[in-house]
Order: sequence, then structure tokens, then C-alpha cells
Amino acid sequence: MESVRGVLIDIDGVLTVSWQPLPGTVAALREIRDAGLPVALVTNTTSRTRASIAGTLADAGFPVDAGNILTAPAATAAHLAGKLPGARCLLLNHGDVAEDLAGVTVVADPGEDVDVVLVGGAGPEFGYAALNRAFGHLQRGARLVAMHRNLYWRTDHGLDLDSGAFLAGLEAAARTEAEVTGKPSPAFFAAALDRLGVAPDAALMVGDDVESDVLAAQRAGITGVLVRTGKYLPETERAASGTPDHVIDSFADLPALLGPRDATR
Repeated sequence: MESVRGVLIDIDGVLTVSWQPLPGTVAALREIRDAGLPVALVTNTTSRTRASIAGTLADAGFPVDAGNILTAPAATAAHLAGKLPGARCLLLNHGDVAEDLAGVTVVADPGEDVDVVLVGGAGPEFGYAALNRAFGHLQRGARLVAMHRNLYWRTDHGLDLDSGAFLAGLEAAARTEAEVTGKPSPAFFAAALDRLGVAPDAALMVGDDVESDVLAAQRAGITGVLVRTGKYLPETERAASGTPDHVIDSFADLPALLGPRDATR
């Protein structure tokens, strides 16, 4: 695959599970970087900032820093700055990502009027009162913006429910459709390609979510690679809306798929 000049990589379920490296992934990423291929880690994780993610991955041995990482909250901040500057937001999210939401006005008093209901990753915060409060704002005309619409993710104890399940209910109840800023948004992939400085047909995306990671990337003109780790389920692949360009058992197998590289090119 000599045409590949940059690699987009999901983190959770591809490189790590519960932030612990999957077998062979550290060595594989080092091999890819040593071959001179630029990488961007593209994640819908909404519980940690880019700096926190980079620190955790670097401590585990991955050759990355914050500049290699694009998060859904960072993409959301750029989206709101461009499309809804100054919007007052009700944030429904698990984890502190204020650093990556720089410039976003988050309303502290849940009783205040807001322009946007901003949905991040699920956690204990997604109780009835919070969801009903968000529903009320949507009925009064607030826009619904979601950092992603993942239904679940893989942890070290199994699959955990994510905010996409709640988002679908809010959309149906409020008769609206969320603007999604993370994967599978085309704008998210475009931002990642800009970060790498490569064209879509020279990039490759590796993910464990066949729809949001792989097929969404393919619709953007990027070669898609599905890994059989993380949230991957055979039945999900069979029921998918398309066929991945490549399917491998693990990210550890990616260097072999890419083939020999000339790091001087």
C-alpha cells in the first residue's frame, strides 16, 4: 500500500481498552512512525482532554503527543466557533474536557435559557432529571449538538452504554436531529486530514466501529480498515451498511498490511 501517506487511528478499542495497550499495538505504532508515516489519533472520547490522553498513551509507551490527537470535544469547539459563535450551551457529558472546549460558553445554572444542548459521552450525569431538562430546552427551540452518537464502547469488563442511546431518544421526543461534530461527521475527518496534510485517497483510517470509524471514512474517500478488537462484533459487521476495504484481527497487524515502507520518501 505504497499510496498511503498518512494514517488515522481510533484509540479506544484499537490501541487500548480501558487505557491499557492491546497486545502488539505499541510496537506496531512505533513501526509505523519509524517508517515515516504521519499519524493522527482521532477519537470520540469525551471524558479526557487531548493533553490527558497524550500523557496516558505516552506513559504506556506509545510515541505520541497532544499534537497527534484530535478529539470530538476539540472538533466541537471549532464547530461552535464557526457556526454558532457565542452560543450558550447546556453541557451533558461525563468527564472534564473544558480545556478542549476552549471558547465554548457553558451555562453553569441549568435553569438558564440556552441556545444549544451539547451532548458528550454518557455517564452518571445522564439521569432522568438531566435528560428531561435537556428535552425542555429542545422544546423551547435550543439546537441539539452531539460530540458523537456511539451506542456503546468496550471496557475491561465488557460493553458499556454510551450517549448515542440517549441521543436517539432526545431526537425522537423533541422531533429534531442532532448536529454531530465527531465521527462519523465528514467535517471531523476533513479536520484530521488537514492535520496530516494528506489527501483522502492517500490516507487510511483504522477503527473498531464499522459504521462511525470505517464506513464513514470510506464515504469521505479514505481507505477503511476494521479491526476485530474493542467493540467489534461479527454480527455488527454482517449487518453494516457497507463493506470495509480491509479487515484485520488487530492493529498489531497493520504494518504487515501496509507493507514495506521507504522512510526516506
